[in-house]
Amino acid sequence: MKQVFYKYQGAGNDFILIDNRLQQFNHQNPELIARICNRRFGIGADGIMFLQLKEAFDFEMVYYNADGKPSSMCGNGGRCIVAFARFLGLIEQETNFLAVDGTHYAKISESGDWVSLQMIDVDQIYRDEDAFVLNTGSPHYVQLVQNLEQKNVYQDGFAIRNNETYKNEGININFVEPLNDGFFVRTFERGVEDETYACGT
Repeated sequence: MKQVFYKYQGAGNDFILIDNRLQQFNHQNPELIARICNRRFGIGADGIMFLQLKEAFDFEMVYYNADGKPSSMCGNGGRCIVAFARFLGLIEQETNFLAVDGTHYAKISESGDWVSLQMIDVDQIYRDEDAFVLNTGSPHYVQLVQNLEQKNVYQDGFAIRNNETYKNEGININFVEPLNDGFFVRTFERGVEDETYACGT
């Protein structure tokens, strides 16, 4: 079977995008999704998205992580699929679309090279010892650190993501270093099970 696909990236997170408005691609196959996302034996990506029709919305975003499992909201993926929808002629500058965590509003800049995406409101923040746990559409464990450049994000992120508290559902691990002009963030992402270049949620 031949399948047309597109590759997009948002802040370094890369995705495979498929126009599935005609429902021709059956994405209920975790092994196939994981194989497609494999960087050595497939196309290679942090995840795959299917743009589908949805009544009362411009489109629906259906997202899977690189491990082949359905995922919670992906912010950079959301920005990419909005750009993809414009490429397909479904939208112009603004859109309301449906994702796994609900409705999202997005706007494309006049120049067409920037997508702003509204995320869900964070209504609760929990403490886990010296870290903060919150849900922005995806669950996040946020820990303030020093010397982040030298940190082994894979090793430390893997250990937290797979501890007794988080191993079943998984969680994105964000290590954050405050800087004079902002924050330096590095992320171990569940579903990718590795450090990614960015995390949009």
